[in-house]
Amino acid sequence: MSTHQPTPPNTEKGIIYAPWERTFNRILTPFEEFIHRQTTSGLLLMGTAIIALILANSFLAEAYIHFIHTPVSLSMGDWAINMSLHHWVNDGLMALFFFVVGLELKREIMVGELSDLRQAALPIIAAVGGMLAPALIYLAFNHEGEAARGWGIPMATDIAFAVGALVLLANRVPKALITFLVALAIADDLGAVLVIAVFYTQELTLNWLIAALVLFTLLLTLNFAGVRKVIPYFAIAVLLWYALLQSGVHATLAGVIGAFTVPARSKYDPNLFIARVKNQLEQFIANRHQDDSVMTNEKLHSVVESLEDSVMGVQTPLQRLEQYWHLPVAFIVIPTFALFNAGISLQLANFGETLSHPVMLGVTSGLLFGKFIGITGASWLAIRLGIGQLPKGTRFSQIAAVSVLGGIGFTMSIFIAELGFSSQQEYLLMAKTGVLVASMLAGLLGFVWLWWLGRKV
Repeated sequence: MSTHQPTPPNTEKGIIYAPWERTFNRILTPFEEFIHRQTTSGLLLMGTAIIALILANSFLAEAYIHFIHTPVSLSMGDWAINMSLHHWVNDGLMALFFFVVGLELKREIMVGELSDLRQAALPIIAAVGGMLAPALIYLAFNHEGEAARGWGIPMATDIAFAVGALVLLANRVPKALITFLVALAIADDLGAVLVIAVFYTQELTLNWLIAALVLFTLLLTLNFAGVRKVIPYFAIAVLLWYALLQSGVHATLAGVIGAFTVPARSKYDPNLFIARVKNQLEQFIANRHQDDSVMTNEKLHSVVESLEDSVMGVQTPLQRLEQYWHLPVAFIVIPTFALFNAGISLQLANFGETLSHPVMLGVTSGLLFGKFIGITGASWLAIRLGIGQLPKGTRFSQIAAVSVLGGIGFTMSIFIAELGFSSQQEYLLMAKTGVLVASMLAGLLGFVWLWWLGRKV
């Protein structure tokens, strides 16, 4: 009798596998899970920043500087935009970053952590304190001259790094503490956007500003008219970006403005969605024959397309766009920004002078001490006055430790430094050095403090 066992079918409960698909799934699934973790974008950002530092301080420094300042033109007939790669990244690619920030802000204000004023009060007040104290500390070191323009640099918290560091301690900190930091960082982002719009705007060109206002009105009109197709919003947002670029207002704000006009309404309510899906499944069953596939049966293919429309219709454009753009921004846009902006030349021979420079001291002290004083002090005052309340299951000592993590100010801080000191290279170098030093110390101290507090739970 033959003991040969028949080869198991290449299907499993209706799942059709290609010959090597299961093998690749075993390899790719853990990788995909790693990619979607909160900490991964922070680690990638850190790695890219280290690469930029190495390039700027090696024999490749000249080639690196030449590369990031390579002129790139976009032209059509007599019309042209001429900018360096560095400016294309900071003024163009970062508009996508601000677009995702805007989508997150709108969602959080409508249905998230900032939608309930009682729950949002503490992180909002903490964020305000965490912006004011660093700015005042910076101005104490740099209260006059061109250096004073950098007061906005230590105001911003980097949400990817800060939340990533806290998630690493997820088993030692209450979930409500992570929620508090996310809400605080989002409110902080909103404050940073307003600071950029109001205080880091160049000389305004009225005609282009009017054009931008008209385009913004057109975006609002599309929203109120119930247009849910993404393409019209995208086309007008690109024109808005160009109008702001010419107006003197920083062009990346087009991303935030465009995001706030994206519809947050579903096409189908849940009840209609259920009815549609039931009807479409019945049609699928009725039109299915033995050995049919979606590829050979046109009616099945038509039903599947209708199902896809139902699934798309029950989601809001806001949700779809935030989900779609999150990974490209986290894993392409922000690391590219770091590669083009974190490459500072470390003059070790003059490092003592660098550490004592007022801009360096103002940025470092603002992020490291200002964030701690501002967030902790504002939180204590809000709780004392009964305006805010501690997140469930947290202690005030954990709020204080989280406020240290708030001193991680990488992406937005460097972005504001580029705006404030675009024509002052020495100050820009000092500001970036201060951001890197403060972010590293804040991340380390905040992580260790929270880890130690976690031992006492």
